[in-house]
Amino acid sequence: MIVLVGGVAGCGKTTIGAALAARLRWVYADADDFHPPENIAKMRDNIPLTDADREPWLAAICAWMDERIASGTNAVVGCSALKQRYRDKLLDGRPEARMVYLEISRDLAHRRLVDRHGHFFTANLMDDQFEELEDPVESEQLIVVSAAETPDHIVTEIVDRLGLVASPPRPGGR
Repeated sequence: MIVLVGGVAGCGKTTIGAALAARLRWVYADADDFHPPENIAKMRDNIPLTDADREPWLAAICAWMDERIASGTNAVVGCSALKQRYRDKLLDGRPEARMVYLEISRDLAHRRLVDRHGHFFTANLMDDQFEELEDPVESEQLIVVSAAETPDHIVTEIVDRLGLVASPPRPGGR
């Protein structure tokens, strides 16, 4: 199975995605790592990405997912997937894929982005994220979870709602 963790910047995609992968002992990838250097440069310069900018990024994520699916490797990937057509591209034809959309208020997202340091995506681009966002509708492949809860609560809800089996803790807590 592949679980995509999506939502606007500041919702916790990386935190929740990494924690979910750790709990399940699955592979984790952050969609930020799939951006070509040109996209990162634009975002660092506070220039919003266009749909054309996002095409190679989405293609790279899809290829990564397809490799995991073909090898039978379970994985989690954090990916904003703000528009329905992006979610369709990521999910359609991949019955092994599920998406968790982390729903967050503009105010909370802004506070988190202001507090985040050293990341190329700044709070200045947040408004563009909310303008681009097409709220997802729950379906067989997509669930909506509140990003306002603690990471542990969110991960537990995802595991429960998707019917996943979390690995028992390793001896010594690792």
